[in-house]
Amino acid sequence: MIKKIKTLLFGSDALSSSPTANEDQNDTLQAAAVALLIEAAVMDGNLDVSERIIISNSVQNHFGLSKVDTEAVIQIGVEAQSRSVELYTTTRILKDGYDLEGRIELLEMLWAVAYADGVLDDYEANLVRRVSGLLHVTDLDSGLARKRVLQRLDNAGKQD
Repeated sequence: MIKKIKTLLFGSDALSSSPTANEDQNDTLQAAAVALLIEAAVMDGNLDVSERIIISNSVQNHFGLSKVDTEAVIQIGVEAQSRSVELYTTTRILKDGYDLEGRIELLEMLWAVAYADGVLDDYEANLVRRVSGLLHVTDLDSGLARKRVLQRLDNAGKQD
């Protein structure tokens, strides 16, 4: 898994070929999703604690990773942040690997990262809109995903 993320973030032709096994495909999908979440987190210029927590929780819950693997994956993403992450390759892997429901779940994770610090930066919103188009998710479905995230955040705020 960590090798896949390094390959995706730092670049290689290794991911351009189709995975040969289910496990390999799952690792590739996880690597692409983590790369996208890290990209969303740094769009506003910094990766703050709330964004890192959201990414950590999302990765652990969605992929069932251990805390150690999750932190290793996030650290790799943070280190790669200064390098260019080409969206088309990453989103193509996700579009081809997930059904519509899975792609909408990814958008929810992206919206959660974008709202993690309490402020939706224009760059973050733009990234989610671009990713939505690249994942072939309609504006309506993306908007509904955003509303669900805002509702969860509102409910969490009321519980505090």
